[in-house]
Amino acid sequence: MHFGGPNFVIAIVALMTVGWLVNNWIRAKHGYPLEDEWGGKSALTDGDYPEAERKIMLLSNDNEALNGKIGRLEERVAVLERIVTDKAGRLSEEIEALRGPSN
Repeated sequence: MHFGGPNFVIAIVALMTVGWLVNNWIRAKHGYPLEDEWGGKSALTDGDYPEAERKIMLLSNDNEALNGKIGRLEERVAVLERIVTDKAGRLSEEIEALRGPSN
């Protein structure tokens, strides 16, 4: 193979172009900013992925709802722990007092 001929130069240019295309395809697939032909980056704009923004909004709402549920469950567990660990019998006396006079 003759390294000084035009075929070698064309092969190098073709190889570099294919590598650049593959690199940009992988970047686009994974949501990274793309490179232009001068090595600069083109950032994604807000309108590029409207479905992603919608998913983020829905997940944020679900997260808030689940955090509220967790808070309520923690309160209920604390009450149950207090009932179970009541050794002095204070709660049973309070429950009987709330029931009212026995018939």
